[in-house]
Amino acid sequence: MSAAAAPASTRTNAAAVVALAMRVTFLGTGSAMPVTGRAQTGLLLESDGNALLVDCGSGVLARLAETEVGYEGVSSVLLTHHHLDHVSDLMALVKARWLAGADSLEIVGPEGTEDLVEGLFDVHDYLRGRLDVQIREVGPTEFGIAGFDVMGFEVRHSMPTLAYRFSNERGEADFVFSGDTEAFSALGDFADGASVLAHDCSFPDDVDVSNHPTPSQVGEALAGRDIESVYLTHLYPHADRVADDLRASVSEQFEGEVRVAKDGLVVEL
Repeated sequence: MSAAAAPASTRTNAAAVVALAMRVTFLGTGSAMPVTGRAQTGLLLESDGNALLVDCGSGVLARLAETEVGYEGVSSVLLTHHHLDHVSDLMALVKARWLAGADSLEIVGPEGTEDLVEGLFDVHDYLRGRLDVQIREVGPTEFGIAGFDVMGFEVRHSMPTLAYRFSNERGEADFVFSGDTEAFSALGDFADGASVLAHDCSFPDDVDVSNHPTPSQVGEALAGRDIESVYLTHLYPHADRVADDLRASVSEQFEGEVRVAKDGLVVEL
């Protein structure tokens, strides 16, 4: 199934949306070190009238407000892990939905998500009870959320982190998000056959790093895999400065399309 990218300003009418299997909007493609034009990590997934927010780092709420869905239209959040640059807008989302008249929010993530959210409410206790907040913890298994069928996969990071493979309720248009992780062959196997993979590519090849990959490591892990398009994301300033080199390095070993993601990019599957 083909994937086509369009700028965020290009919006399809409601009738055309029904024909799409899935739409992915990159809300934030940056990292824990701010880069102009890149919010921290966040993705918006849409399919069959359903909407799901994946991760909610700093700046993601503002990007979400710029979409047609908006924060009013997102009642479920799925977290890959609990580092600050993936969760720092979570309480801001709770407050925005409360002020907008929403009555609920579902927060799903790996082990420790309940402790994380309860701790945030301890700090921001005036928000407790403003919404019906439902918390669910998931592992490397199949589950459903917001109309999407999801498979979790444990990846290699400095804290428990899950990659996710998404399809809509009709089993169409697999989209994979690596979360924060080193690149490794088992993750390539997990993403094999997907229409689109968004993969962490935090640093260029001349940086010695653990818990994140360089582009040559991404290319090696994905070599020989049948993935139509790979979008590199979670860019630190070091990688942002050499974005074209990242793409070229991955393409030395991976034969599919490689692009560097940017905030506001819309990919339609």
